[in-house]
Amino acid sequence: MVVDMKFLADVNVEKQIIDYLKKSGYNILWVPDLDCRMIDEKILEVANKEKRILITNDKDFGDIIFRQKHISTGIILIHIKDQNTQHKLRLLQKLLLAYGIYGNFVVLTEKKVRIISTE
Repeated sequence: MVVDMKFLADVNVEKQIIDYLKKSGYNILWVPDLDCRMIDEKILEVANKEKRILITNDKDFGDIIFRQKHISTGIILIHIKDQNTQHKLRLLQKLLLAYGIYGNFVVLTEKKVRIISTE
């Protein structure tokens, strides 16, 4: 299955999630494969330049988008207290099947999905 969405995963996203997305046909780059020391603004710049949705566990991106007014192709913030990767993966799978992500800041939690337009 080939999927149109392209992703850039932050260093804090588990490799198991990266491997699942690749296996599912998604075009995904992982920051550790590019440069582990890349700062958040540079990560966002790469994601925007390549029209990739950023997947992260880092809440700092909310500040970068909403307070500093940076543009974004789209961001998925996985904000789940449970560090179980399988749990995160199940929630991410549901998100990708049910919601529009491009151009939005999506907060994925155990109980809900919050979508905030960045446009």
